[in-house]
Amino acid sequence: MILDGQHGEAIERAAQALASGELVGIPTETVYGLAANAADDVAVRRIYAAKGRPAGHPLIVHVADAARAPDFAAAIPPLAQRLMRAFWPGPLTLILPRRASVASAAAGGQDSIGLRCPIHPVAQALLAACAARGVTGLAAPSANRFGRVSPTMAAHVAAEFGNDLLVLDGGPCAVGIESAIVDCTRGAPVLLRPGQLARAAIEQAAGQRVLSKQELSSADPRAPGTLTAHYAPRAKVRLMGTDELHAALDLLGDEANSAAHAIAIWTRTPLPPVANQLIARRMPDDPQAAAQQLFAVLRGFDDAGARLIWIETPPAAPEWEGVIDRLLRAAASA
Repeated sequence: MILDGQHGEAIERAAQALASGELVGIPTETVYGLAANAADDVAVRRIYAAKGRPAGHPLIVHVADAARAPDFAAAIPPLAQRLMRAFWPGPLTLILPRRASVASAAAGGQDSIGLRCPIHPVAQALLAACAARGVTGLAAPSANRFGRVSPTMAAHVAAEFGNDLLVLDGGPCAVGIESAIVDCTRGAPVLLRPGQLARAAIEQAAGQRVLSKQELSSADPRAPGTLTAHYAPRAKVRLMGTDELHAALDLLGDEANSAAHAIAIWTRTPLPPVANQLIARRMPDDPQAAAQQLFAVLRGFDDAGARLIWIETPPAAPEWEGVIDRLLRAAASA
């Protein structure tokens, strides 16, 4: 059941459902989440069951502001405090030491916890209504089946889980890809998952270089959305350079008229005429616009019956890091 998140009655209904241990689909600026009371391990396990997600794969806990972080974090290092001041509310998740007594299920059983403060007004209104009922944080991974394309509209959530799930409609997600995740448990910041926030901006706020997880000699905390294969549509995704894509299209020739190919294309450069006979979408030149459209484009290709999705590889530039990360994971599921 989709309810308009602009209406106070819908917010109150969703907050009551969450306080009662139910699941609710919620909008954030990144993607829609499947939410439960983060402190209620029984409710959180319903998220894992609904998504088909492994119980050891942790969830992000959403809080209203930095003042609520100590409800779940045992300590907030100066590094994390700097990043909170710079980017909260916003699309940044911080990995912090977890309070031993709370959110074990949401943390996947590990001693760290991922916290984020969303900027979306519906999410903020819901968190306030939940707090009035004693719920100070919402565990909310993306509202899709595990490993599949993340939802960026309320209708995507309903398509995944059916009309029995209460979903707050907050409109299309402005960012469109999941938050960046920075591990703050090691002294130096470690980027576990890129997002909309540029690495350079995170480094400036942190006051030190951000490490990549590949630079570490020991294992990272498990974190959401960091599996090699993830964010995948039903169709097989293939990333291709510009020349490779055009050569592949030339090989299709007249056979492109055949529905058996069912090929969809997302590209930044002009295509040869044969591409007009396929399912083709133009990738924006702006990386933030491309991120906002990415998951909706993949879902649209699936809905159009594509069996193969050919995507022109974006530029190898820092501002495209989040988009490239999601595309590589989607292609790894092929």
